[in-house]
Amino acid sequence: MEVSEAIERLLPAFEQYYTVEKYNVPNPFCAKAEFRSHNEQYFLVRSAHIADIDSNEFVYFATVPALDSQKLESFVSTSWENGLGLVKPYNGHRNSDISLIIIAKTIDEQIKRQIKKSRLYKSYKFSLYGWSNFKLAVVELDTQGIYFNRFGKDYQKLLKKNIFLMEESRK
Repeated sequence: MEVSEAIERLLPAFEQYYTVEKYNVPNPFCAKAEFRSHNEQYFLVRSAHIADIDSNEFVYFATVPALDSQKLESFVSTSWENGLGLVKPYNGHRNSDISLIIIAKTIDEQIKRQIKKSRLYKSYKFSLYGWSNFKLAVVELDTQGIYFNRFGKDYQKLLKKNIFLMEESRK
């Protein structure tokens, strides 16, 4: 399977709940997805407003034939900086997670450890104005391996189902 085919299988799964923007020319990402949730809490009546709760997620998608350490660091830093630029912390902001999903044909062995150790976190005003976590998931098409950091584990099932299980069902 090619990386372009894998990303085309994956994006429809995000289009159900996220606003997906595809790029014709990678910049360095081939697509971006945004999810925004706003909740309000009241006491008995709507005029007795207690709290606003905003939760956001920004997902960046990258495809490369071979992933090495330098490319990984570039993707991680660019997605983290772009994602933090979209965060608007205030007293009702809960969290804004920034995610990066990379689909590669092959991955260097040393990268697998680097992916697992990847951890970025930012709190706003000692978490009173919320926080941001970084989620990372990398798919290796040749071995059908999925590698992720602590927060990126949430994507394991989604990636396996939409990229690899779809391929088996077509055979």
